[in-house]
Amino acid sequence: MSSSTNDHIAEHGWTAVPVDAEAIFKGKPYLHKPTPVLAKDIHFPSDDPIVAKAQQYAKEHLPEQTYNHTMRVFYWATTILHQQFPSSPRLSPSTLALTSLLHDIGTAPEFLHSTLLSFEFHGAITALHLLSSPAYGAPAPQAEAVCEAIIRHQDLGTQGTIPFLGQIIQLATVYDNLGARPFLVHETTRADVNRVFPRGGWAGCFAKTIRDEVGAKPWAHSTHLGGPSGEAFVNAVEGNLLMAEYENIFLS
Repeated sequence: MSSSTNDHIAEHGWTAVPVDAEAIFKGKPYLHKPTPVLAKDIHFPSDDPIVAKAQQYAKEHLPEQTYNHTMRVFYWATTILHQQFPSSPRLSPSTLALTSLLHDIGTAPEFLHSTLLSFEFHGAITALHLLSSPAYGAPAPQAEAVCEAIIRHQDLGTQGTIPFLGQIIQLATVYDNLGARPFLVHETTRADVNRVFPRGGWAGCFAKTIRDEVGAKPWAHSTHLGGPSGEAFVNAVEGNLLMAEYENIFLS
C-alpha cells in the first residue's frame, strides 16, 4: 500500500475500528469528559465548493426537519471526534460534512418510493454518483468513504469492523435519533446545536419515514434495528427522552 493511499485512509476515515461501540468505550460513558462548545465555534466547511454544492443539494431535496437533522449530525460528530478521539488520525472536515449532509438523502420524498432499495443503500449510490460527477469532482477515496458510511450508518452491531468515519456517523446519528450515549456531548453543546438547528418535531418526522418505508418495503434494512416491522426502533425514536425538551422547538 502506497504512502499516498495511507494518507487517504486517514484523511477520509477508512481506518478500521470495531463496529461495537462498547468495545471502543469499554463500558464507560465516554473516553474523555466532554466540555462545552457552541455551534458558532465549530467550523462547517462551506468554503469547500464540493461541500457547498452538497449542502445546496440537501436543502433542495430534503424536508427542513431532515436537513436540520443532517446539520446537527455534523456538529455532534465533530464534537465527538475532537473531544473523544483527539489522538486519532485527522479526519477531513469536508468528508465528515458530506457524509452528514447526505446520509439520509435516500429518505427524500422523490427517492423513498422510487426504488425497491433500502433508503441507506439508494442514498449511498446517489451520493457516490453525485460526488463522483464532473460537477462535484470529489476524489474517489472521499466519494467512496461517504458512500460506505451512508450504507452502514444504521448497521449497528457487535461483530466485525467499520471505517472510523462510519463509526463517528453512527455515534452522531444514534445520539440525535435515540439519545444513545447521552454523556458524549456536553449539555451546553446539546442545547445550543438544537437551538441553531431546531428539531421541529423530528422524532415524529423520522418515525413516519421509517414506518412508510417498512410498510412499502418489508425487507428494508431498517427492520434490522428492531423486529420484522422495525417498530422497536421507531418506538425508540419517538421515546428519545434526551432530546424531548427540544423536540417541539419549531422551525422558523
